[in-house]
Amino acid sequence: MAAALAPSRSGFAVQQADCSVLTAAATPDVHLALWWRSVPNGLDWIAELDWDGIEDLDFVSPVADLDDEIAQGLAEAGYPTDGRALVLAREIADLARHFATIFDLTAVKLRLEVIDTDACRKFHADTVIARLLTAFFGQGTQWILAAQGHDALINQMRTGDVGIFKGRLSVDEPAILHRSPPIAGSGETRLLLAIDPA
Repeated sequence: MAAALAPSRSGFAVQQADCSVLTAAATPDVHLALWWRSVPNGLDWIAELDWDGIEDLDFVSPVADLDDEIAQGLAEAGYPTDGRALVLAREIADLARHFATIFDLTAVKLRLEVIDTDACRKFHADTVIARLLTAFFGQGTQWILAAQGHDALINQMRTGDVGIFKGRLSVDEPAILHRSPPIAGSGETRLLLAIDPA
């Protein structure tokens, strides 16, 4: 395995090719911690899903029950019931546990959504302490430095990247704003995981 790149700092964003960068989200002056990575091995089958047969997941789970709750949720939502879904369930549970550890949570809210619209089309900060976002399929979330206003350079997470964005319950003036990439009418689909404190 190649050595992880050194952390990259741009204003209030910290980025690195190692999951340890996510812990920086607990630092007061970090408004985005971004882990550069590819889609995990064993999830290539997601591209072959019949999106019309998949329901969105949206539920709260105690951290101690994540494995069972996620596995049951995926099965009820129409995901494969064989070993493929186990890989996805394990990935979601691992990210949720990591998020919970960073923010000292006993429960988390999970959303796994199939998106084919612009969804949240305006740059914004969520009314949460923090939110973890990753796209398992399709385009990643876009983000800007709020201070740059309408002239801001639009950055974009890659498929597989994991970002923890600070929300309005953590900071009075969010330095990082984000949005869903505009895909309405393009025929594109995204599979987006969002994790919030419960």
